[in-house]
This record gives sequence, C-alpha cells and structure tokens, in this order.
Amino acid sequence: MKINRNIKLIMLILFIIVVTGCSHIPSSSQAPVKIGVVLSLTGEFASYGKMGLNGARMAVKEINDNGGVLGGRPLELIVEDDQTDPGLSIIKTRKLIQEDDVVAIMGSVSSTAREAMTKVCNELKTPLLYGISYEGGSYNHYLFCYSPVPDHMIKPLVPFMTGNYGETFYVLGYDYIWPHKMTEAIKREVENVGGKVVGTEFLPFGIKDYSKFIIKINESGAKNLMLIMPGPDGYKFISQFNQAGMHNKIKIAAIAADEAFLTALSPKELDGIISPVHFLSSMDKPEAKAFVMKHREMFGQDSVITYSTESHYGLTMMLKEAINKAGSLDKEKIVAALECIELTVGNGKVAMRQDHHMNLNMVIAQFYNGQLVMLKDIGTIVPEDQRKGNEPK
Repeated sequence: MKINRNIKLIMLILFIIVVTGCSHIPSSSQAPVKIGVVLSLTGEFASYGKMGLNGARMAVKEINDNGGVLGGRPLELIVEDDQTDPGLSIIKTRKLIQEDDVVAIMGSVSSTAREAMTKVCNELKTPLLYGISYEGGSYNHYLFCYSPVPDHMIKPLVPFMTGNYGETFYVLGYDYIWPHKMTEAIKREVENVGGKVVGTEFLPFGIKDYSKFIIKINESGAKNLMLIMPGPDGYKFISQFNQAGMHNKIKIAAIAADEAFLTALSPKELDGIISPVHFLSSMDKPEAKAFVMKHREMFGQDSVITYSTESHYGLTMMLKEAINKAGSLDKEKIVAALECIELTVGNGKVAMRQDHHMNLNMVIAQFYNGQLVMLKDIGTIVPEDQRKGNEPK
C-alpha cells in the first residue's frame, strides 16, 4: 500500500510538471499571426521604409490592444531590411515565407523591388502589400497596392502647375522604372493641357555635383521642374538648385515628397516646393488629428509622420479585416477577402478595389515655413482600372 501511495505521488508530481511546462507553450489558437515586413530601413529610400514600418507597428499595437484577430490571436511583425537593394528584397521575402511562415508580406519601397518581390509572392502564393506611390499598372493576384498612381498624382498636378506657374516643363528623375513611367504620364498630361515638356533627364544614384544639369534646366526655358528623385540625392539636388539662385526662377513639383524632407533640408530651401500626396500630418481634419495623436503617443511628440506611415497603417488594418473575414489563415481566402475592403484612415474613407488598387483622397501640398501644408483638397480620386492591358503575371 505504501508503494502504491509513493507511485501515485510520483505520478501526480510528473503530471503537475508536464501541465505547468505546457502552459508556457501557446496553443494554435493563441499563437501570434506573423506578418513579414521587407522595407528599406537603410540606403537611399530609408525614410520611406522607416516611416512605413512605424505605420505598421502603430496598427499592430492598436489591433492587439483590441483583441487581435480570429478571436484573440495577436499579430506579430517579422521585420527585414532590404537596404534599398532589390536583390536582397528577394532573399528576405523567400526567408520570411519559407522559414518564418508569415501569412503576408509588406514591402518594399522601389518599383524594382516590388516587381521582384511580386514574382516570389506569386510563386509562393502569398499576399504582398505595397504602400508607396508608384507608376501604376502592376496587377497580380497576390499584389495589393495602397499607392497613389499617375491618375491620383499627375492628372490633377499638371493642370494645377500649368494654371499657376506656366505651360513648360522639365523632368528630372532617377534612371529606373518608376521615374521613366511617371515621365510618360507627365508627357501625356502636359500634352492634354496644351503645354510642352522641353527636356527630360534620368540620372544614376550618387551624383555629387548637379551643376551641369541645373544649367541645362535653366537654359531650357521651363517654368516647372518635375523632380522624381526622393531621398538623399533629391535633397542634394534641391540644395544645389537653391545655391545656384534658381529658387524663384523655376517652380519645383517633387513627386513623392513628404514630411521627411523637413528633416533633411532647411525651411528656406524647401519653401514653395509642391507635392501631390494622399495624407498630410498638418491636415485640419478630425481623422488626421486622431491619427497624428495616436502616432505621437507611441513614437514621441517629435516623430515624423508621412503618407507612407498612413498607407502602411491602412494596409495592416485591411489585412486584419481580411483575416477576420476569411475566418482562417488560408492565404487564398485572405486574398479574396482583401478585395473591396473600405476603412477610414488619416484622410477619410478609402477603398481597396477588385483591381487591387485604391480609391484615395488626394491633396496638392506645398512646403511652407517648415511644414508641408495643403494648398488644394482634390477629394476622392477613382483611378482607371489597373488591370487594363495587363495580364496577371
């Protein structure tokens, strides 16, 4: 009898150890839902990547504070830096899907990286969420773009520039997909309004001296300069443009310029530069004020908030809605559920469409006195169906 009691005691102790140990292992119903992030956190486009990551982090915190997804599972971001290198973005995307078992990928910044990542996500049948302005027309079953395309940006911008500053344009951009395609859109719209593009130039990254290009722009007779050079090279060009005394001679519209420019250049250097965007942190709207307040509570009162912050926040919120609507982590069900989601973000109600692109609320903004402020509230723009002329890749 004594032996039996000892055996029972030992069995009870072992049972307690097993149960206690297992209690630290989350069940499948509690395990985090992983989202892969491949953004440029270093390199030429780091400001867009960093601001975008903050938006995603902001959304994940808000979602998890409100119960997560699928009845209580938290979201978790698995973050990788592609260092503004499209080749590295491919490696990071494969790693996140095949090793980390993420439900979706968010990223990257450049069009070259997006196209490379789309091929990987298409092969591995995983949703890719993209939140940067781009040239449009990239339709894929697995690609979802919270992105201003030329219909959002160039169509309203060119008539605005023509009506206010003159009918002649010079285009200066980087030498890769996005600036080339945006230049095509600019030429179409300038022709539509009876203006003229008097010069175009596509430059490699890393130029130190822009003086010869500034001379060409000045001699062209252009009234407007469409600058498609976001990041450090663009900052350098603007600084040299001002040093050459061109500030009041030619009006600059800097495509994809955002509040991050304010951290790189002085207010005097930036004053007067135009930018078409879908969100401004300075907007006097209830949604914008609420968005900015939540961001600063999380990242500090001096944190920089840009359109990339808002778009990556919106993408994360849309993914949450799609997961709950799908009722599972089945990627095909999530892809189907992502179509036609509407939500209210920093600049009002927006919608993901069946062509996997967005109806967005756009504004034309201007740098003024150390801020990026609204000049014209354009309202909701419904772009052309981005599947037109594009077969799924």
